[in-house]
Amino acid sequence: MTLLARLGPLTMLLALGCTVGEGEGWVKSDRLFIEDCWTGSFNLGPDFFAGNSHRDESIQFRIQRGDNIEEHSDGVVIMLNELKTARPPIGEAVRVGMPVGVQAPGEPVVYDPDPPTVSLALYLHDSCHAQNGTVYSIDGTITFTSLWSGDLNEDSADKRLTEATFDATFADPRLLLGEDPNDPELTSRVTGYFRFFFQRGQPAQPFQ
Repeated sequence: MTLLARLGPLTMLLALGCTVGEGEGWVKSDRLFIEDCWTGSFNLGPDFFAGNSHRDESIQFRIQRGDNIEEHSDGVVIMLNELKTARPPIGEAVRVGMPVGVQAPGEPVVYDPDPPTVSLALYLHDSCHAQNGTVYSIDGTITFTSLWSGDLNEDSADKRLTEATFDATFADPRLLLGEDPNDPELTSRVTGYFRFFFQRGQPAQPFQ
């Protein structure tokens, strides 16, 4: 399965999440590179925070500037998979990377005995209006100091709180084919922090 085919449905699931979007956080980079889109310093300035869970198996968070649909916004999607067996431990750095089975077109799938269960995607669809205005985490870590239980009906405030920091390298995997994966011209270091309480409610925008 190709990169875009695999990640597209996951981000659409998140768009249907139930939340009022309130929280706090930041996402910054000294040099963000997205081909034909952005090269230079970057500060997202997010003010919308959303979450959704799927069958107790995965949680997706969306950290975004504005509450418009993803296709017309700038933001970051954080995807947590394999929660039944690999829920991120609180207070410990967890490796991030590409989702299992996702690769650029033409690149063979390489077996990883310990694949990352958390992946991130940063998109600039509002700023760039570009067809390929998205880059993906290829390395780095995320640390949760609190993590929502994933229960849409959770009534405990402590279990509705999510707080995390991340420090990750992002790139378009298609540009790395045959290139040095550490090439500073093709990769971007992005750091971020977010904190919000999950509150079930109607989405701020009619995402469907």
